[in-house]
Amino acid sequence: MARGFVELEWKADTRLLRQTIDSIPDVVPGNLLLSALAEHDPAAATTALQALAKKVGPNGIAFGNGTAQFSCTFTEGLVARMMKDQTKADSAFFAARIEQEKVVQAQRDYGPALCVLGLIDAALGRKEEALREGRRAVELLPVSKDPFEGGLIIDYFAIIAAWVGEKDLACEQLSIATGFSGSMGYGYLKLLPWWDPLRGDPCFEKIVASLAPKEAAPK
Repeated sequence: MARGFVELEWKADTRLLRQTIDSIPDVVPGNLLLSALAEHDPAAATTALQALAKKVGPNGIAFGNGTAQFSCTFTEGLVARMMKDQTKADSAFFAARIEQEKVVQAQRDYGPALCVLGLIDAALGRKEEALREGRRAVELLPVSKDPFEGGLIIDYFAIIAAWVGEKDLACEQLSIATGFSGSMGYGYLKLLPWWDPLRGDPCFEKIVASLAPKEAAPK
């Protein structure tokens, strides 16, 4: 399974991961979910979400990247957004916002929690709030303090910017993030639905191409 995720991130190739998942009778739902998101497979993502919700509850964690944790409800909104079902997406993100605001209230200076709230607000069209929360999250956990998690926070700020239509800002932040070890790799940028609003944008495509695996030099 780990090798399958390596192939996904390194080469944007989901075949080994999918083959491994299909060969395991009781696959961990979180692994199936990430595979389904990378493949833009709403049916598989919905199946994984239902299994996760039964296990951890709707407000339980579906997946996480570093210290930023995403609930089943948030992920339901992400899948609905991927399917272009705006009504269902808004309903899920609104519910996720209520819970995430409680997390932020309990940890006001915790950047990862705030950046998740920023993503939710971006999805709900709350542009100014989302950008403010994203910027604050970057300030709270800068790469000078934590190069790994700080790089991820900048990635998420780039997604926030993309979701509210600020494509230039998104590409600017993504260009910064790719210089740090915590930034998302080639496969995640190439495949995950986070980045769909930027697909086809010349700047974004140039960044993605720069991270593509290089062919081995002939001997």
